[in-house]
Amino acid sequence: MLLAAILFLGILSMWVPARWALSAFQLAVFALAAVRVVQRAQRARESEKLSIHPTALLLAAAVAWGLIQVSAGWTVDRFKTLNEVLNWTTNLTVFALALELGDDRQQRERFLTALLWFGTALGAVAMLTVFSSPPGMVFWGFNAGSELQTLGPFVYRNQYAAFIEVVLPLALVRAILDPRRMLYSVIGALLLASVVAGGSRAGTILCLAEVVAIPLIALGQGIITRRVAGRVLAVSLSTLVVLGAVAGWDVIWRRLQEVNPYALRKEFLLSSLEMVRDRLWTGFGLGTWSEAYPGFARFDDGLFANQAHNDWAQWAAEGGIPFFLLMVAVVGGAIRPAFRSLWGLGLLAVFIHCFIDYPMQQRPALAAFFFAMLGIVSSYHPTYKGHKP
Repeated sequence: MLLAAILFLGILSMWVPARWALSAFQLAVFALAAVRVVQRAQRARESEKLSIHPTALLLAAAVAWGLIQVSAGWTVDRFKTLNEVLNWTTNLTVFALALELGDDRQQRERFLTALLWFGTALGAVAMLTVFSSPPGMVFWGFNAGSELQTLGPFVYRNQYAAFIEVVLPLALVRAILDPRRMLYSVIGALLLASVVAGGSRAGTILCLAEVVAIPLIALGQGIITRRVAGRVLAVSLSTLVVLGAVAGWDVIWRRLQEVNPYALRKEFLLSSLEMVRDRLWTGFGLGTWSEAYPGFARFDDGLFANQAHNDWAQWAAEGGIPFFLLMVAVVGGAIRPAFRSLWGLGLLAVFIHCFIDYPMQQRPALAAFFFAMLGIVSSYHPTYKGHKP
């Protein structure tokens, strides 16, 4: 549970503009990893064989690629690339820690249960802050250095939505398999209603897709009957209607009515593709998109473009085709265990969200959380049909 505590504290403090919050989070992750290495070394036997998960190798290759970019002089900003290498090292470390934790079924259950209740608490707080906290203020009293409306510790609605995309399936799967289905259906509706209140278009669509898809996939796998699937869908959607009315559908409805809402992101995407073509195999250096972008900008509105608003395009621009293919392989390796577990489908939703936004960029503690979940999902091995997630 120590890993869960570190990840949760990282999320709670990721809004802090100062570097110390992220540094403290990363130091805690590396300290825990060092302790686990010592513990494993003390228990190791000569007969034990060292096994390395393929995804861990891919993430290690991502770290190595950043170092190659620096040593070969391919990056346009050595400092930013080295900083991004540190972030990817953190992602690799939390993946390994979560993978080991997930091998123990009881520890995995405790981790996922803690995450569900942590996410539920954040969902309730997020709805309260949307309606009662001034823009840019986190938890009503802390200035996050932003003018955007906050949702708990999140200063960007789409990153909050991506977090809920991971948590929501935990409630949905428990609604399917646990006798206390009504409770988990209500929790699921609360989580989705908080995304609606935040006004994330893509997040709302993806969360709604999860509400519909997960019971249907469980039905297709023979885990539940049609009656149970229908009941879960009916309860979840009807509760969502009620909670959505409380949260208010007006914000998300207005955003859905916007004319050509992704026009700006289209321009960023086209510029990113030009960057990819310019340095197809080497990239501009991990973490350097904002440095290289001005030379490929298709317009100038006087504002600073911090991200590509498309993680996949940004990975390709910064790391070239090799890094892009590494990430494709990472996600590809998660597909089968995600469908087996059902709750792991939320992580796939996040990588889909990455096509139109940047859940993995800007907030390294949040990205580390996603890669920790990748470790938990990758460790999943079903023991029998109807296995509780």
